[in-house]
Amino acid sequence: MSVFEIAELILLPLLIVALLSLPVYAAIKKKKDGRSMRRAMITNLCAFGAVMLAAIALPVGGFVSADTAQAAASASSNGLGYLAAALAVGIGSIGCGIAVGNAAPAAIGALAEDPKSFAKALIFVALGEGVGIYGTLIAILIIGKLG
Repeated sequence: MSVFEIAELILLPLLIVALLSLPVYAAIKKKKDGRSMRRAMITNLCAFGAVMLAAIALPVGGFVSADTAQAAASASSNGLGYLAAALAVGIGSIGCGIAVGNAAPAAIGALAEDPKSFAKALIFVALGEGVGIYGTLIAILIIGKLG
């Protein structure tokens, strides 16, 4: 084994883990006020950019033989499909939570002032919940295409 292969196998993953753990270290070290959290976010984005540049500049290769390349490609496409389904549900649920978190208190306040506005308030809350349902539906369609 050459020195470059040893560095590729040991030092590169350690460097990536160190870069990704910088924001966690910054958040633990400082109190959670607006200024330090802004710095932690900037550190996180810089660490992410450094990891992406390292992945482009130092591609880790030669671990897969030509015989298993086709099996790895099909497994990779299935994995990306499952990742897409997970992102559809996750981002849809986050959007649903934000929408319902803003619409429900306003609907309760409007209902307290005028009991006749129940139907209008319910529609706005249900529209926010629909975002989560759409994300789940898209995930079901994606998983259906994979199988």
